[in-house]
Amino acid sequence: MVDQIARLPRTASPLFPGFSLDSVRRGAEAILIPVGALLATAIVFGLFVAAAGADPLETYSLMYRGAFGTWFSWQNTLQRTAPLLLTALCVALPAKLGLVIIGGEGALVMGGLVSAAVGAALIGVPPWLLLGLMAMAGMAAGGAWIALAGALRQFRGVNETISSLLLAYIAIALMNHMVEGPLRDPASLNKPSTPPLGEANMIGSIPGLDVHWGLVFGLIACLAAYVLMQRTTFGFGARMVGGNVRAARMAGLSVTTLSMITCFLAGASAGLAGMVEVAAVHGSAKASLVAGYGYTGILIAFIARQNPLAVIPVALMFGGIAASGGLLQRRLDLPDATILVLQGIAFVMILASDTLYGRFRIFQPRG
Repeated sequence: MVDQIARLPRTASPLFPGFSLDSVRRGAEAILIPVGALLATAIVFGLFVAAAGADPLETYSLMYRGAFGTWFSWQNTLQRTAPLLLTALCVALPAKLGLVIIGGEGALVMGGLVSAAVGAALIGVPPWLLLGLMAMAGMAAGGAWIALAGALRQFRGVNETISSLLLAYIAIALMNHMVEGPLRDPASLNKPSTPPLGEANMIGSIPGLDVHWGLVFGLIACLAAYVLMQRTTFGFGARMVGGNVRAARMAGLSVTTLSMITCFLAGASAGLAGMVEVAAVHGSAKASLVAGYGYTGILIAFIARQNPLAVIPVALMFGGIAASGGLLQRRLDLPDATILVLQGIAFVMILASDTLYGRFRIFQPRG
């Protein structure tokens, strides 16, 4: 029977129409390779903490307890997962067109800064209207910021990876200038910030949870991104551009239009994350808005293979890793940057494992 399966055409199965052996291989690779990379990460990180004088098994046990061991841990994890969902989409969406955008941190910062400025200027309007306007402003700012990187690519041939990264640093510098200058709240002394929104204008928590509504926004955004890219003609065109730009142009697709719209949507998701951080966590724009969520989103998108649905569990995992950092610091006396080391190792392993795709030989036809 196995021999018969091995001799089937790679493109289809007579038993299951639409089934192909190539789809089996791709599905296996999409699961086994990232899992293998994460296992390798666990081994290397275990050696690292052992060299630092900690027990690797105890470290992983504490990480699990800090992330998922109690209801409080779960809520802390979900709270940190919310912005990661949105910043990961900032990388995943342009990747469908073959664009490597890694400037989600800049879009988040710009979204948070602009939404905070709008909120401070419109204090006094009904909270629901204020939050809605802040969300639109944050998404517009983040979308425009990443669209700028897309425009530099389309019209000037500038590498989008480099430009988006440099734009992130420009966004952070611009935020610091505005927060410490024109938009500074006079009452903020040691830690400059924009004027506070006030408790009445903050995004509340999901009923029954100590988790803000940003988590729901992120989940909805992931589902919407999946439908857009997998179930619409726009998504088909975007994937066609990512597969072969020349063929897409010959088919009559506007590569520039598809790229610019996708970059704007990607930046809008990160900009929304910035608005949520301002309106649900910080209450204003300040230096603590730069928390590295945009950079972690790069790793999440790569592990998820740019699949918006796969972003959800991966973001949850990294939200848990971030939530466990404080426990490792208290119990094992490890530096707070230990979690960043883990993320760095994971990123290197994911990049290294990328060379394995296409090398699996599942049910390979025999010559």
